[in-house]
Amino acid sequence: MPLTIALAATLQLALAALFLVIPVTVWFTGAAAQRAAEAEVAAQGHPPEVLARHGIRFEEERWEFGFALSIGALLTALASLTLAAHGGARLASWIAEPLIFLVVGFITAGQVFAVKYTEAAFKRSEHPAARTVDAKAVIAAANSGFPRWLRALVLVRFPLATLGSLLVVALLATPSAAAYFG
Repeated sequence: MPLTIALAATLQLALAALFLVIPVTVWFTGAAAQRAAEAEVAAQGHPPEVLARHGIRFEEERWEFGFALSIGALLTALASLTLAAHGGARLASWIAEPLIFLVVGFITAGQVFAVKYTEAAFKRSEHPAARTVDAKAVIAAANSGFPRWLRALVLVRFPLATLGSLLVVALLATPSAAAYFG
């Protein structure tokens, strides 16, 4: 097996693992993070509903949980097909990886830059009082509800979803990959 194939499959499996671990963790700890963020907003003198009004939440909805697990399953299947030298694996990866780059890259960027996203949401508010919310303190409070290691995984997932997806496409376009798939 060429190194290009092994590396492409490893990148896919690494990202798949993150799309299993992160959503499961958030599913079980998101309520605690939400309560901590709401308590921080209340301590700042605002109603907790200010978060929902501005699209800020830390609990995953069922569709988000299912979507993340589906991405993990898709990436696992692509990596498995690639390792098995299945003829359609390369084409499927060439279709899926750019979509992952765009969609997942956009979603994970909001998680990586949560403070900036939250600050922007409050600054755009129609309610002048909401513009005074300390977004950094809200995110810090929410993060206290999650395991400490979760933030590191979120930070790793972003480059894997973006640069990793582009690298998988490039690796599968090499002559050694073409020979492998025959």
